[in-house]
Amino acid sequence: MTTPVASPTVPAFGLGTFRLKDQVVIDSVKTALALGYRHIDTAQIYGNEAEAEVGQAIAESGVPRDELFITTKVWTEHLAADRLVPSLQESLAKLRTDRVDLALIHWPSPGGAVPVGESLGALADAQAQGLTRAFGVSNFNTALLREAIATVGADRIATHQIELHPYLQNRAVVDFARSQGIHTTSYMTLAYGQVLQDPVIQAIAAELAATPAQVALAWAMQRGHAVIPSSTQHAHLQSNLKAPQLRLTDGQMQRIAALERGGRLVDPQGLAPAWD
Repeated sequence: MTTPVASPTVPAFGLGTFRLKDQVVIDSVKTALALGYRHIDTAQIYGNEAEAEVGQAIAESGVPRDELFITTKVWTEHLAADRLVPSLQESLAKLRTDRVDLALIHWPSPGGAVPVGESLGALADAQAQGLTRAFGVSNFNTALLREAIATVGADRIATHQIELHPYLQNRAVVDFARSQGIHTTSYMTLAYGQVLQDPVIQAIAAELAATPAQVALAWAMQRGHAVIPSSTQHAHLQSNLKAPQLRLTDGQMQRIAALERGGRLVDPQGLAPAWD
């Protein structure tokens, strides 16, 4: 029996690469690394060669591998026990590294075709082989999280990555995860930029002499979540880096909490579970 490996802490702030491809993602990652970003989040399905482009950018950046925290996500076609490890090995080749720091189930298997336990068992095998330092899940509901916990134990689930922003705070699944000691990573924290136009966010930004993006990111981090905003612009990448130092008052946090409206933006038919 393999002794469980302690999961590394997921950095609170990183760079997302969702929807970026080709030279755009290469430039974004290289710029971010030059500015000081050290957590890069990608996935097998972010464009046909997304991982390869991220790997190219990392290689060209000159940043030592040991300074980086790299996350990738295993696509639904590779969740079966006999496919997951080979797919992760292919991801490592594209990323030009011998291991990732975090591997996630990107979406639950459509229709439950591959049991959660089977996929997590394969991820545990990948961890034992040194292909990933930690593993976790993404886009699960509470019922699926319970299945995951029953399979490997909550302490081995490094994070649960979900859409989470001021308009969709996902409180039911976040609260359940927190009760089990499972960390949450927020993706789409800026809601495709929608929250940047919100009067409440803008007012708080003015109060703090900050940008609306910094406020939204700081709000999520102050809630205990990791954030992985993406950008193609040097100025935005640089500005977002200041978010971890921003502190909101209890009153400002409450004003943002009141913005919840169930504004889900990512809900792919055939992939999404029955949301809480």
